[in-house]
Amino acid sequence: MQRRRFTMEFKQQVIQEAREVGNASQVARRHNINPKMLYRWMDQAEHTDWKTTDISAKAISAYAPSPQEFRALEGENKQLKEILGEKDLEIAVLRDLLKKQNPAYRTKLK
Repeated sequence: MQRRRFTMEFKQQVIQEAREVGNASQVARRHNINPKMLYRWMDQAEHTDWKTTDISAKAISAYAPSPQEFRALEGENKQLKEILGEKDLEIAVLRDLLKKQNPAYRTKLK
């Protein structure tokens, strides 16, 4: 099934109609859309940022970081992975110590 994209005007029109009718499922069936999608649109429409943002800004579907931002994110990601690796090693060492001090105690955490 191919993905469909709806304009902001259409979404606002359907949301308004659903509010007037009071039955979002019926309105969704009339416009041949999934009721869950209509409920999601209604939830988003209630959000304050949704109301204050310009319609042309809402049409942008993806954010592409600049090369500098991308490198900074890669560096941060690498740093966080190193920290996570250190924590995993620390946990493994502490479990080994716990097993040595109390051989009857077995941990199976994973």
